[in-house]
Amino acid sequence: MKLEVKEIRKSFGETEILHGVSFHVESGKALGLLGRNGAGKTTTIRILMDVFHPNSGEILLDGAQFVPAKHQIGYLPEERGLYPKRTVIDQMIFLANLRGMKTKDAKVSALKWLKRLEVEEYANRKLETLSKGNQQKVQLAATLVCDPEIVILDEPFSGLDPVNSQILKDVVNELITDKRLVIFSSHQMNYVEEFCDHIAIINQGQVVLSGELKEIKKDYGKNRLVLSADNLKQPELETRISAEYGDLVTVSGRKKDFLILERREGVSSRQIMERLAGSDIEVERFGRYEPSLNDIFVAKVGEEA
Repeated sequence: MKLEVKEIRKSFGETEILHGVSFHVESGKALGLLGRNGAGKTTTIRILMDVFHPNSGEILLDGAQFVPAKHQIGYLPEERGLYPKRTVIDQMIFLANLRGMKTKDAKVSALKWLKRLEVEEYANRKLETLSKGNQQKVQLAATLVCDPEIVILDEPFSGLDPVNSQILKDVVNELITDKRLVIFSSHQMNYVEEFCDHIAIINQGQVVLSGELKEIKKDYGKNRLVLSADNLKQPELETRISAEYGDLVTVSGRKKDFLILERREGVSSRQIMERLAGSDIEVERFGRYEPSLNDIFVAKVGEEA
């Protein structure tokens, strides 16, 4: 399947919130939908879920108009919505019934997902008696109980310890391998990098960057190098590079353990390395700079995730 969001615009009153949002995602791959709080991610997701209707634009599934009611969609919202005073199994069956599943099938599916997420022992407990992490796993089980074709996960790792995070990571990877269509939204960029082949960054209601993550990283790292030295601390190394290598590079950034250098036009990495080799700088690390997704996000929207 291929889901395409094309030029979606949405206004509330006279205020336009989304300004022509476009992106696409395919089965067997995950899209990272990113943005600062208030950027328009949730509004976009609600339009996908048919909670809101866009003022203009279209959403296509395999080239035809997307009608959410005709497809099973699993949505894990950032703000959780289960019933704390009902037992886990009862509300999972209830939610599956709402999505069209028969009670017998719903119970089988609910127990399957509770077991997969290692919370089956709590099936007959009220949700409010569970820890925050286990409540989160139950919420994910409820998201998947209807065996959805399309899975939308908004901050799924919130409140999980490392062990439970690994269980959830395994499940997300299984969904992708199983050719589900996955949209993944999170401020935890390490998870987005782990799962997502493509990203779309929304800022102030419009997509400011989208495409294949690997190619985006390559483009952002173009002409940039990393350098650290065993015998010089970062401030001393930066002073030396600026004073002695200014004809070859400029210092364009600093990380905890290295400098980021930008090659001047026409300068090769070999020329820089040869100059360094003839100096007393004991090079610890030198090579191509690959930006993190967080670096790219900050460059585009100006705020750390």
